[in-house]
Amino acid sequence: MNSRELRERYINFFISKGHKRIPSASVVPENDPTVLFTTAGMHPLVPYLLGEKHPEGARLTSVQKCVRTGDIEDVGDSTHNTFFEMLGNWSLGDYFKDESIRWSFEFLTDEKYLGIDPKRLKVTVFEGDEDAPKDEESIKIWQECFASVGIEAKVWDGKNNEEAKIFPLPKDDNWWGPAGITGPCGPDTEIFIDLGKSTNYDTCPNGSDCKPGCHCGRYVEIWNNVFMQYNKNAEGGFEPLSQQNVDTGMGLERTLAMLNGFDNIYESDVLKPIVDKVKELSNTPLTPTLSPKSEGEIQNTAKGDGELQDAEKNKAARIVADHIRTSVFMISDGVVPSNLDRGYILRRLIRRAIRSARNLQTQEKFLIELVDVILGIYGEEYPALIENKTKIIDELEKEEEKFGKTLEMGLRELEKLEDINGEKAFNIFQTYGFPYEMIIEEIEKRGMEFDSIKLKDEFDESFHNHQDLSRTASAGKFKGGLADNSEETTRLHTAAHLLLQALRLVLGDHVFQKGSNITAERLRFDFSHPEKMTDEEKKKVEAIVNEQIKKALPVRCEEMGLEDAKRLGAMGVFESKYGEKVKVYVMGDDEKGVFSKEICGGPHVENTSELGRFRIAKEESSSAGVRRIKAVLE
Repeated sequence: MNSRELRERYINFFISKGHKRIPSASVVPENDPTVLFTTAGMHPLVPYLLGEKHPEGARLTSVQKCVRTGDIEDVGDSTHNTFFEMLGNWSLGDYFKDESIRWSFEFLTDEKYLGIDPKRLKVTVFEGDEDAPKDEESIKIWQECFASVGIEAKVWDGKNNEEAKIFPLPKDDNWWGPAGITGPCGPDTEIFIDLGKSTNYDTCPNGSDCKPGCHCGRYVEIWNNVFMQYNKNAEGGFEPLSQQNVDTGMGLERTLAMLNGFDNIYESDVLKPIVDKVKELSNTPLTPTLSPKSEGEIQNTAKGDGELQDAEKNKAARIVADHIRTSVFMISDGVVPSNLDRGYILRRLIRRAIRSARNLQTQEKFLIELVDVILGIYGEEYPALIENKTKIIDELEKEEEKFGKTLEMGLRELEKLEDINGEKAFNIFQTYGFPYEMIIEEIEKRGMEFDSIKLKDEFDESFHNHQDLSRTASAGKFKGGLADNSEETTRLHTAAHLLLQALRLVLGDHVFQKGSNITAERLRFDFSHPEKMTDEEKKKVEAIVNEQIKKALPVRCEEMGLEDAKRLGAMGVFESKYGEKVKVYVMGDDEKGVFSKEICGGPHVENTSELGRFRIAKEESSSAGVRRIKAVLE
């Protein structure tokens, strides 16, 4: 089964169960400062999980683009990657555990869909704690599902690992969310494929206690059903949600690997062509991809062993493929390399890819050829990639050139050193973006003596100290946001509509929203405009917004088809992200005049008089052709 077939079977299955397909949102979360990237299919749906009415109804399904970089050091092994597609289905206050679990079992095991042998399935459920009780309901439903195919689903009692089918586990294993600091969350049930004892079982660190959730490679999680019963508030407490929701997620790459009998995700049709192209462009010979088991055995051999070198080269090729694929999607969705936030993550991915490519002695200008392969794989599913091809290539090439210059500066700094320690190595890494592995190579070339273990420990300590400082500095920056539906963020979100229309009136119809980020303290709004705003222009925009606030315009929501919304003249951020039905928020009426019509998911105030006084705090450049306004309500 290829990726297109899997997407179609999944979506069509849930359409047959009364779901409506919604398009993928951007990998950059809209109006949510609590996270840098969209990490799950539920992320764009947070307002609806909290009670907003979705224009497509209460049953939804999608294939969502996601980015997670928490396990970046593990990329290149059998299952880890930074960009992935999440197949998902949702119930917004409609069905709950019974239908969710039964449909999952049907889709996985029925020959009409995936046809996985139910004997290979094992599941986990929440064991309960002080925040929520044990999920006895899910246990009962799973037992009935297995019984329908003649399997007795025994519950794990701490000893019967091999014969048990259902494993109650703690919150670390079976509790999902929230996606940010606050928001919807709840117990989940996770579905695993059991690959059998032969898979790393003899070397499993847990021995006979190996069970789903063990990282030895025997069990691979294929699907996660989250039962959103709670909202985590800013104080860390868990409050019951007014509506109970279901949020499920199935990783496309892992599922493809399992269905096709691959022992790693890099053999699937969304990654293998990229890896193959990296190898083709490499000037160093590479053997076929080694299995995870072989890699594990090879790690125990001598450093100079040829097989070890082959395993490292294959991992390097996977890292290049993964990181460039993720970078392509990030850039297409508006991220550019920088030293802050999303831009820093993108820069790190590109530079790690270039670093790994250099180890493979890859030909120059290899990035362009990889972009072509990636667009060939995804262009039909995500047309925006084709539209943004020139931008993607430009950003990658500029970053490659910048990285080359930083490497030169780092080399000059290394030449000045008479000795080395972890702090000095970290300073070079931090100042010049010079990767640790290259620092080691260079000091080895110079014959500099050092204790490799001590140096790495010191470097890691400096790195973690820096991370702690960064977290402390940004702790206030990422609090709040629309994920908690606070009054302050709702007011600022409404003000963003007024701001966009005011900018178009003052600057021209070329102005479109390019993104926004809202906390309880301020609004950050990116828009298309080629030059810095004058003081007079900023004053005009402020005056127009405040005039509409003073008029006390009513704010009403109308649901309609996308084409009807366009005919109405409603503005939209990215039209490709909308479904067949949309919400249009109209500010004004026949009596006071309509000021703004915009497609949006909400939430909003009921009248502009609730906003207070609008003030532009700062106007600056965001990226080429894009300006940024930071504004507050007083």
